[in-house]
Amino acid sequence: MADAADQNPKDAGNRVPEPWAGADGEIADEEYEYEEEEELDERAAAALEREKVQSVFRRLSSDLVGIRVHDVIIRGNAKTREELIEAEVADLLRSATTVQDLLSAAADASARLRGLDVFEAVNITLDAGPPELPGTTNVVIEVIEPAIPISGNAGVFSKPEAKAWSLEGAVKWKNLAGYADIWDASVAYGWDQTTEVGVGVSLPRFKSIPTPLMARASLLSQDWMKFSSYKERLLGLSFGLLSTRHHDLSYNLTWRTLTDPSRLASTSIRRQLGHNLLSALKYTYKIDQRDSHIRPTKGYAFLSSSQVGGLWDNKGLNFFRQGV
Repeated sequence: MADAADQNPKDAGNRVPEPWAGADGEIADEEYEYEEEEELDERAAAALEREKVQSVFRRLSSDLVGIRVHDVIIRGNAKTREELIEAEVADLLRSATTVQDLLSAAADASARLRGLDVFEAVNITLDAGPPELPGTTNVVIEVIEPAIPISGNAGVFSKPEAKAWSLEGAVKWKNLAGYADIWDASVAYGWDQTTEVGVGVSLPRFKSIPTPLMARASLLSQDWMKFSSYKERLLGLSFGLLSTRHHDLSYNLTWRTLTDPSRLASTSIRRQLGHNLLSALKYTYKIDQRDSHIRPTKGYAFLSSSQVGGLWDNKGLNFFRQGV
């Protein structure tokens, strides 16, 4: 007996099988159910991952989780010496015994490396240690060095109170030797016949010396013929010997030359004509417990400096200066 489709072929050709009717409908139903199961599996996996993360945070906030740093891995230091980075932060990271301490040490280490002023960015991540050493982690330090290590600036500045103008420029070259060293040179020329040239270098540490080092040479030439009928030239060398949180020790050596081309200088100036040597050692002790260096609202600060002059030559300037 023929059914309706046999009786009307046109209707059978235009007929679309329903999802529950025929073989094609059963396949579509199975595909729909499979997509639903995939969505449920993804949601369940995401919820499980969130629960794991929340569980870790709850544990870190309530209990101390022991951990040990297995290795410190440094990446991205194409020019900076690896031993310098290790000397700055490795001991700090390895001293941590809990996850909480390690997170705090990683933040301090990142601040130290950024303070070197030779990296564009510093990223520190904690990776799992070797499987055979449970409870260990590898600290991965990734630094980004600047593509162009040279920077400079120049400008024209006015001094309204002295009715004078000056042209000043400076160039800075970072990390030239790979020790986070910063080299700088500056030039200033004033229309009032004042010229100053200076070059210097600073290092956060050098090999086994843990304290920052600094050296600078400068030449200052001033023409006071318009006001006091003399010329002055100062050639100076300065060395930073010690610099810590509370203590600074520096040595300054200055060679001064006074001349009187017009022979019209005053008696007090003529007594100082010629060469004078200033050799001074300066020590500074400082404490700063303010909540802000710009706009402090509480805390206190104290600074004391002692300077002793005349260390090399008895003919130089001998003095002792104390300031608070």
